[in-house]
Amino acid sequence: MSDLLRAPAEIKYAEELDWLESVDDGPKPFSWRLSPKMVRLFILGSERSDGLDREISQKWYGDRSFVERSIVTLASDRGLLLIGDPGTGKSWLAELLSAAISRNSTLVVQGTAGTTEDHIKYSWNVSMVISKGQSRESMIPSPIMTAMETGAIGRFEELTRSTSDVQDALISILSEKYISVPEMDSDNIVFARPGFSVIATANSRDRGVNDLSSALKRRFNFVRIPVVTNKKSEAEIVRFRTEELLRRHQIELDVPPTLLDVLLQSFADLRASAAAAGSDDEKLESALSSAEQIGVLEDAILHSNFFGERALTARTLASSLVGSLARREPEDLAILNKYLHGVVEPRSKEEGGSWPEFLEGGREAIATLS
Repeated sequence: MSDLLRAPAEIKYAEELDWLESVDDGPKPFSWRLSPKMVRLFILGSERSDGLDREISQKWYGDRSFVERSIVTLASDRGLLLIGDPGTGKSWLAELLSAAISRNSTLVVQGTAGTTEDHIKYSWNVSMVISKGQSRESMIPSPIMTAMETGAIGRFEELTRSTSDVQDALISILSEKYISVPEMDSDNIVFARPGFSVIATANSRDRGVNDLSSALKRRFNFVRIPVVTNKKSEAEIVRFRTEELLRRHQIELDVPPTLLDVLLQSFADLRASAAAAGSDDEKLESALSSAEQIGVLEDAILHSNFFGERALTARTLASSLVGSLARREPEDLAILNKYLHGVVEPRSKEEGGSWPEFLEGGREAIATLS
């Protein structure tokens, strides 16, 4: 649907999902719309050996085993907890899994310090309670409760950012598979239908904010999503998301392969520098994830389209990289300046190409921000 700023996966890929459902003859757990094999194929894309009459695009890039373990977990009685650094694709994988299994990825609770039990259980329409009393009609079910009633997948984003009270309430839901509504005298228990499960995500950098209790950990299978460091896989991710961006904005602008190589190499260099750093002060605050690479490239493309010569340049790319990654001043600027002088400057002399212009663009951006 072109009139949506960001269509959920089940709408964006509705045609693919409809087709996969029509040819799917595999066994389906519970109320799943697709069999586990077709769920995996929808997420990872088709291959010639699959023998399909049409190609299915790859939508998530990562180890096949992570996807398979996630699917197996959702077919069991346990919840799924995706853990990883920011920008590793946890939420995107959760959305794709929900879309393929339930055809509804929008039953989402966002975990924050302000999230309450009401957000994962239910609340009340006050005006209807005053006029008609507390009943199912005046109840406002949470996304998790709706998932329970429909046998769908509920999602809980940033679980470790919610308080222990909220986490304790989730234990009961995952264990008992029902929610009691003590305010009502009858029809006061909402039972989960077969197919209900919860996909939660947690940021590994939030460790210590609100640690999960051992009781809650037992209700989840953990799948750790690492930062993608393989250049080929990372290039595929960046190209995939960049093509989506260009289509969404209806921008006709080429991304030269040489500049994509410069971006990938820059992030690889900065990750190596962070790994060798002796303290957090010597590391960029950024997680240097693939999502942040995409953000840098998106910023450069939009700037080039609206304010440049409608052509992506190394200077604009460098300016976007500095602007996106320099979050702490002066610490991050000092780290980026050290990188430009210690790594990019020698490389620009030895290799030439786009590196000299990238170096100048980076220096200008640092000078502007300093």
